Amino acid sequence: MFCYEVRDPQRYGVATFDESGAIRSIEEKPRTPVSNWAVTGLYLYDHNAPKIASTLNPSPRGELEITDLNNHYLQQGNLHIAKLGRGFAWLDMGTPDSMHEASEYVRSLERRQGLRIACVEEVAWRMGKINDEQLLKLAGSLKGSDYGNYLCGLVGYQ
Repeated sequence: MFCYEVRDPQRYGVATFDESGAIRSIEEKPRTPVSNWAVTGLYLYDHNAPKIASTLNPSPRGELEITDLNNHYLQQGNLHIAKLGRGFAWLDMGTPDSMHEASEYVRSLERRQGLRIACVEEVAWRMGKINDEQLLKLAGSLKGSDYGNYLCGLVGYQ
């Protein structure tokens, strides 16, 4: 599980930590948060998660809460957390306004740097998982689009 420090933690699941930095608790949308560490919504679970989730009961809000699943793992001593600190950007998209803010942020960075964010084809190519020819083949189905042109430009082919 990943956490990110925010100014408005009452909008999120909030994690608290003990003196050693180990996770102590998670509370969903607390009225009075005890920390500013928001749970980002990016989780990696083992094969037991669906079975555990099937045992959960709806919250007072009438919803199944992912926080309840996370708390189950915490109670079992099987919840591990990474704090995303300075140098990371986590963008919430839980409301129309926050989705707009995130899209503008990504758009600004991509335009300024000339790089794409989360371009899986580029990541695979840079990691050596695919070669130039395979990258160009993937770009072929996107020919004429900005994204396809970007992929072609990575290998110097326009």
